[in-house]
Amino acid sequence: MNTSRRARYRITHETRYRYAANVTLSQQLLHLQPRDMPYQTCIAKKLTISPEPSYSTSSQDSFGNPYTRLAFNQPHDELLVVSTMTIEVLPRQVADFKNSMPWQKVVDVCRYQGQQSYSSELVNALPYRFQSPYIPLKHQFADYAASCFDKDKPLLLAVQDLMHKIFKEFTFDPKATHIGTPLLEVLEKKRGVCQDYAHFMIACLRSLGLPTRYVSGYLLTHPPEGQPRLIGADASHAWLAVYCPILGWVDFDPTNNLIPSTEHITMAWGRDFSDVSPLRGVILGGGSHELDVRVTVMPITE
Repeated sequence: MNTSRRARYRITHETRYRYAANVTLSQQLLHLQPRDMPYQTCIAKKLTISPEPSYSTSSQDSFGNPYTRLAFNQPHDELLVVSTMTIEVLPRQVADFKNSMPWQKVVDVCRYQGQQSYSSELVNALPYRFQSPYIPLKHQFADYAASCFDKDKPLLLAVQDLMHKIFKEFTFDPKATHIGTPLLEVLEKKRGVCQDYAHFMIACLRSLGLPTRYVSGYLLTHPPEGQPRLIGADASHAWLAVYCPILGWVDFDPTNNLIPSTEHITMAWGRDFSDVSPLRGVILGGGSHELDVRVTVMPITE
């Protein structure tokens, strides 16, 4: 993986719902516009929606993620949402893992204590310490991580060792889980997809008392040598970021056992997948439906 130079990508994320009967009313929430950060800039973006919504508004959620709300008041039997964007990603500053704060001290720093003043950065990190809809706090998760968290071990080295452990002991298996599979079952099977890897590692870290957030985005994939890149064959990706005082948030990708850099494109972050689902909503009518999602991450060569 080349992480030494900037990279540009043209990304297309197409979501199509086909309904067995007319939907008479629909409201949808989209997280399909990227975040701008010091190491990532959105150069161009466009949302194409069919049918045309009766109402549309864009803003930011409580985590700072761009979102779009849509309302449809006319009957329709199909919904198509296409997000296209051009994004530039720069190499990130590499954190000094060996000199990061000992993990137990980080737990103490992030523990609420009366009469203590907190920096705005720490206040923003604290909500990521607690359980969320898809990520409970359990002693089983802390027990799984315990072998990586020796006394006085630098936080980022311990988190990296946990990432290595999960990558070694888990098997990527798209058929093993679904969105509602409990994390204790994921731990038992040690199988799943990127969302499971991220949710599980976050559960381990939060169960130890460490603020950790879920990150949603895309990953540049590489076709087999000699074969062309397939249009629509990519997918959304998920990883995590742990809060380290002084150094800030540091990303880890347990599915691929690496530290994200220029081949990871960040869309949104939150407590878990429920905060950053690319598209979710409620409908009246429709009956059964078919969902088709196609993602293409195309590198732009200069």
